[in-house]
Amino acid sequence: MIFAVMAALLVTMVLTLLRAFLGPGLYNRILAINTFGTKTVLFVAVAGFLFGRPEFLDIGILYALVNFVATVAVLRLTHYRELVSEAEGGERG
Repeated sequence: MIFAVMAALLVTMVLTLLRAFLGPGLYNRILAINTFGTKTVLFVAVAGFLFGRPEFLDIGILYALVNFVATVAVLRLTHYRELVSEAEGGERG
């Protein structure tokens, strides 16, 4: 049964990558990459359960945090076209 779950996650990950490459707009592609990161966390958790390695959950949690921060950074970059706005004290050389 666990192998079926892993196979289903792999199929959804491939479909999500297709959406990321063929998406109609920028925000749809960003959402697809964020969804791919979430599916990766699920895949790591299921693999940890399957192989009897509970430390995989720590790796999954760390990856989820990095995925969230990266998504927020990319959305901010696409919205403002810069990572630090002038109002926040970003100085230019």
